[in-house]
Amino acid sequence: MESKSKNLVLGFVVLAVFLISGVKSWTGEIHGRVVCDVCADSSIGPEDHILEGAEVAVLCITKSGEVVNYQAFTNAKGIYTVAETMPKSDRWNTCLARPISSFHEHCNHLWDRSTGIKFTYSRPSGHFHTVRPFVYQPSTAPSYCTETLSE
Repeated sequence: MESKSKNLVLGFVVLAVFLISGVKSWTGEIHGRVVCDVCADSSIGPEDHILEGAEVAVLCITKSGEVVNYQAFTNAKGIYTVAETMPKSDRWNTCLARPISSFHEHCNHLWDRSTGIKFTYSRPSGHFHTVRPFVYQPSTAPSYCTETLSE
């Protein structure tokens, strides 16, 4: 019982030192969208749709040089989000977001220009950075896409 009390007191001392030391926390958030370019025409139009369940990887290098890797999946609105709270001195400095896979059976070919996006994260705590959309295309466009082009 005495060792439990010592551990509890030691835990409070460590917490107090952390709080008194003035370590400031920082929260960052990265989000983006994954879409299906149904007609493979390199433009987003009314026939295109979001991709739920698409996998995205985000790799960040912190100001202290640590490499942090995140994995995210898109929600029902096609949006993925990565967020973390850390000491301000260790905040994200540079990040790379890249698509990993689309589980949509008709739209799983990655558009050539959607290979990855590198960016500097310079947002203050509590603000987010939006990454441009990653685009997948079907292996062959539906016939209605080519019919509208020939008219």
